[in-house]
Amino acid sequence: MKNMLNFKNFTADELMKILETALDMKKEPAKYADALKGRKLYTLFEKTSTRTFLSFTTGITELGGTYYNQLWKDSNFVLGEPVSEIKYVGRNVDIIMARLIKNETVELFGANSLVPFINGCDNSYHPCQILADALTIIEKFGSLDVDLMYIGAKNNVFNSLVEFFAKMKRGTLYGLTPLVNNTACGSDFYEEAKATGHYVELDPAMSMAEAKIYAKKMQAIYTDTWVDMEFFNDPAHQKQKEETLAKMMPYQVNDEFLEGSEALVFHDMPIHTGFEISESVEMKHMETILDEAENRRHAEKAVMLYLLTMC
Repeated sequence: MKNMLNFKNFTADELMKILETALDMKKEPAKYADALKGRKLYTLFEKTSTRTFLSFTTGITELGGTYYNQLWKDSNFVLGEPVSEIKYVGRNVDIIMARLIKNETVELFGANSLVPFINGCDNSYHPCQILADALTIIEKFGSLDVDLMYIGAKNNVFNSLVEFFAKMKRGTLYGLTPLVNNTACGSDFYEEAKATGHYVELDPAMSMAEAKIYAKKMQAIYTDTWVDMEFFNDPAHQKQKEETLAKMMPYQVNDEFLEGSEALVFHDMPIHTGFEISESVEMKHMETILDEAENRRHAEKAVMLYLLTMC
């Protein structure tokens, strides 16, 4: 049995197999209509969600299975010892996907689940998002051999991008991350990725004029929200939010930053228009962003099929 907590226990060949399966599923959905017939998915949400909920639940349904959704706050996971709860859930379903806050909780699920477990997002990693991004890159450029610049916060999405590029050894990820979130990736995580030659950490102190020179060389530019979704409208985090926005506004992906660049702009959504991305750039690249979002479903279908039948 295999889990997907991140990409650590997957080879490049395994991840490529998942992506190839996702591409085939998208082209020929009828071929997979009964691929997981009778299989049951349990989805658990501690974080808010639109894409993760919709993509997994429609995905398992399109494969012939069914799903059972629960909010963390409505479950007995909030009451105390979680290990027995994790094992109990596994007695009733075939696969579990949870969108949780702490990476430690994800690791706990991974260590104790009786059925394959998928990390639907935690504060350290977002593997399913990056598989959707990779699927979009292949569709747009024909392969993974692209130069992609990420500009924004060093967060869960960024960490999984770093892990993916370093694992696949295809293309190059350039990271401009003046904001560093508290994640649990280990002290050697970024250094090991840099050693592969497929992750380049740009100096966060570089001028925007220098950053624009890099942007002109890129095939894709990726941005993400600077403030975690669950904190954006929380009054308790208002001061921190204001400080973050003030620091990061010079790094907005806007028309001035993209002047002379032919790069496609990626954003994993939800979007805070006027902050990490300007409205004009968002509208110009909305088709790519929506392709990226739709590809969550296809990538996750392939992950579920792989974990349940192919590994």
